[in-house]
Amino acid sequence: MFFKRIKELRIEFGKTQQGIADYLQCNRLVYARYENGVREIPVSMLIQLAKFFDVTIDYLVGLEDY
Repeated sequence: MFFKRIKELRIEFGKTQQGIADYLQCNRLVYARYENGVREIPVSMLIQLAKFFDVTIDYLVGLEDY
């Protein structure tokens, strides 16, 4: 699944892939693969991203538009 909202939010927050990877405590290439849909994002990381961006997981995965 491609999570384009994660990339959009990262850019909106002015963060780099490395910055988000550091927050998630993972390698930048691993994060890039999540962002580009090459790898599935673990639920634990979706929770962390939702908290970081102050959005719901449903918004991150495209089930909600707000």
